[in-house]
Amino acid sequence: MKMNIEVMPECEIAYIRQIGPYGRRNIQTMERLKAWATMNHLLNEDSIILGIPQDNPETTNPENCRYDVCLITAADQSIRDDDVSKGKISESNYAVFEIDHSAEAVQQAWHEIFQELSSHGYEMDGSKPIVERYATKMVKNHRCEICVPIVNR
Repeated sequence: MKMNIEVMPECEIAYIRQIGPYGRRNIQTMERLKAWATMNHLLNEDSIILGIPQDNPETTNPENCRYDVCLITAADQSIRDDDVSKGKISESNYAVFEIDHSAEAVQQAWHEIFQELSSHGYEMDGSKPIVERYATKMVKNHRCEICVPIVNR
């Protein structure tokens, strides 16, 4: 699995939160965000959508797991929708794994990334969430990324 280290800059986001077991509902929430972004003329070739699981399903009951589907926006982007919230992601170091954009590949990557991270001598920063990154240009080539926050060395 291909891994790169990068600093993800601070960014503004618009997001919809889904609460419940991870899986099919995450995809439905992503479709809702994309429909909202399209309706508001915010989805284009340079758009980046993030999927952020906020909880570990091994330590949080599935019905309480939170999954945020985010669109990176301009800092001054106004949000006029009760279902969409505004937020910010802070700058951090990430190990970025590029994978196929399929449910099977994403699921397999979730099982392999931690061992891969360890084999390269990195430690996950548990104070920050893992991020699934879907850049429009990559998705068109059937690729996406899983970004794991790492502790500074």
